[in-house]
Amino acid sequence: MSTGNEIERKPSEDPREQQIFSALLTPHRSLNRTGFLAVMLFLSVVSFVTGIVFLMKGAWPVLGFFGLDVLVVWWAFKVNFRTGRAREEITVTTSELRVRRVSHHGQVAEFIFNPLWVRLDMEVDEDFGIEHLYLISRGHQIQIARFLGPDEKASFYKGLIEALNAAKRGPTYNPVT
Repeated sequence: MSTGNEIERKPSEDPREQQIFSALLTPHRSLNRTGFLAVMLFLSVVSFVTGIVFLMKGAWPVLGFFGLDVLVVWWAFKVNFRTGRAREEITVTTSELRVRRVSHHGQVAEFIFNPLWVRLDMEVDEDFGIEHLYLISRGHQIQIARFLGPDEKASFYKGLIEALNAAKRGPTYNPVT
């Protein structure tokens, strides 16, 4: 229902809401759609040719199993691509740290922390490196950056710590810009 009294809200130029840090984390997929098609084409041709050879030798059921193998590999890749839709968005402003997770099913979970109260913690393995990163604030703990490898987690940790320190310093005023 509209009362006609609504004021159009414009994006705030408030320096307190300026983004200090923003990251979009997604699962790594080494095979793109073109590569998927090439692999499936190669697998289909090899399975078909091999199945025909078995058919000529009188082992006709083998042809069906080769077709079933191609179908199972296709299904596994489709599931893999579907789970690759998940993402994690992390933004830091001087007034909040926001973690927004979107699962591969499209379900959204959002966590908002005060950057003054949040602490970044990690689990480190001697041989492997950083295994897990956690945001801890007022008794709540969530794991972040699950998609990243150990070296990427170390880089992400460094960037997020710098952003949290900048948020704790507060907004800066620069009249020249």
